[in-house]
Amino acid sequence: MRWNKFTLKTRSAVEDIVISTLAEAGVEGVEIEDKIPLTEQDKQQMFVDILPEGPEDDGIAYLNFYLDEAEDKEALLARVREALEELRSFMDIGECTITESQTEDKDWINNWKQYFHQFYVDDILIIPSWEEVQPEDTPGMIIHIDPGTAFGTGMHETTQLCMRQLKKYVKDGSEILDVGTGSGILSIAALKMGAGHAVGTDLDPCAISATKENLEANDIPAGKMDVMIGNIIDDPAVQENVGYEKYDIVAANILADVLVPLTPVIIRQMKRGGIYITSGIIDEKESVVVNAVKAAGLEVLEVTRQGEWVSVTARKN
Repeated sequence: MRWNKFTLKTRSAVEDIVISTLAEAGVEGVEIEDKIPLTEQDKQQMFVDILPEGPEDDGIAYLNFYLDEAEDKEALLARVREALEELRSFMDIGECTITESQTEDKDWINNWKQYFHQFYVDDILIIPSWEEVQPEDTPGMIIHIDPGTAFGTGMHETTQLCMRQLKKYVKDGSEILDVGTGSGILSIAALKMGAGHAVGTDLDPCAISATKENLEANDIPAGKMDVMIGNIIDDPAVQENVGYEKYDIVAANILADVLVPLTPVIIRQMKRGGIYITSGIIDEKESVVVNAVKAAGLEVLEVTRQGEWVSVTARKN
């Protein structure tokens, strides 16, 4: 199927109200292209520590929306233009010109799968749900993973660093807290290593469905893992639901800048003798995290590295 693509040029300062106007005119979804810099909150919710420099904001936004060829585009465009003219009467919305092009139907949700294939982390075989274990494979453990729209395939160095530390410290029956759980891969690995129960927290609601699907794909029994959406750093309700002084291991594969405020909070969730495994740390920020861990009263046990990434493991004495 071919789709009609419409691109509306407007001002980035008013893109939200223009999008609302489009919705009222019958546009069901909008794709935004602008050069507005990320806020600090945006950066904290992304799973990267170094962001590329973007182009300077030019104040322009391009809003794309799509219709399949069977839909009545003229009727929709008439409603859109009428609504925009009404909006223009009391607000500067820029040009609001609309250009039309065509695009092939693509499976945008699944196209990325061509780049994700099975691989090993030491003796752990991580395999996507659309591939099969080959007869020649002899893994010590198999993890079936399909991140969907949540973060975490195990390919990134930071995830692998955490998995190796989990292998060292997980014991039968361990209680696990996985902060920034994403696809649930670290919790699933820990449960397969013998942990008794895991709790995952995340800011992204997609983590719930992704984790549930991956638990089922790995035959993890119901009740072995719970996932909560919210910010454990500053949300007392999340902290209360997670529970205090009950975790043998806390894993936090996030960002150095998030680990710093997280650490003095998360020690209240840990048992005495509990292990704190952190990663997501670019090597130049190693000392920042190590100092934060020590300042929280934890004993640094290990600092491990892979490529330019660092994992800091500590204990609550």
